[in-house]
Amino acid sequence: MASRNKPIVVGVDGSATALLAVRWAAERACLDGLPLRLVHAYHLPIGFPTGVTEEESILNVLRGQGRRWLDEAREVATTVAPGLDVHAELAAMPTTIGLAHESDSASFLVLGNRGHNAFTGMLVGSTSLTLAGHAHSPVVLVRNGSDGSSRTGPVVVGVDGTEASEEALAFAFAEASAAGATLVAVHAYAESVFEEALAANNAPQNWTLQREMAEAALAERLAGWQEKYPQVRVERDVVHDRPNRALRRSAQTARLLVVGRRGHGGFRDLVLGSTSQHLLHHAACPVAVVRTETTG
Repeated sequence: MASRNKPIVVGVDGSATALLAVRWAAERACLDGLPLRLVHAYHLPIGFPTGVTEEESILNVLRGQGRRWLDEAREVATTVAPGLDVHAELAAMPTTIGLAHESDSASFLVLGNRGHNAFTGMLVGSTSLTLAGHAHSPVVLVRNGSDGSSRTGPVVVGVDGTEASEEALAFAFAEASAAGATLVAVHAYAESVFEEALAANNAPQNWTLQREMAEAALAERLAGWQEKYPQVRVERDVVHDRPNRALRRSAQTARLLVVGRRGHGGFRDLVLGSTSQHLLHHAACPVAVVRTETTG
């Protein structure tokens, strides 16, 4: 959910997907009148020997390269949204550290999911996944070929029927409202059946009851949000399927797919769930990963 006082931050690395991310973020910043902050972080590659004569010259090359990429990104942003308030930051630190720090004061963080190689300090897939797993703000990943800037489809949100979906729903309703888009709430209830099977429960499954319970769970999660955003048209999609498969299918026509992640603190906060990881790699539209604080 975008804050009126916080910028949208984009990681810039000179790659095609980073420029798609800049385009997406610039269009989104216009909707709420938010500033756009372009950030490129650079550092010497891990294992590079310190104290050698070439160290400063290599850093100079990296700084120059970073400035050129930021200038290119600024040009893309201002072409997409003339008059947009755009700031650029060149940070001398590892990419994950720099962008995680930026996420502290961001409405959300936007990344391309693939970049250049590690030598130039860029966003590669593992870096994007790491940030999606522990950034302090929501993270939107834009894949090559999934640029949602020209899409007119709905915002799709995955709802698991528990309080862990609340932050994802808040973000999704705000995005649908800002874009004037339909919101599609997807609840897939196949996993409960698998869990019962693993527990050696061989009783015949009551599929009608399963569906009624799933529909009731989704309705309960949506009730308060539909009252808060009465202007947002909501479609409910309750399916007997695995969540990753159901959401990937819904993403085919979406402008944005929103999923939640649980933040527990400590090491567990760095681990992205298998459904979110699958969608970040395969969804046909940009994917927003929204952290929900839980206990236990």
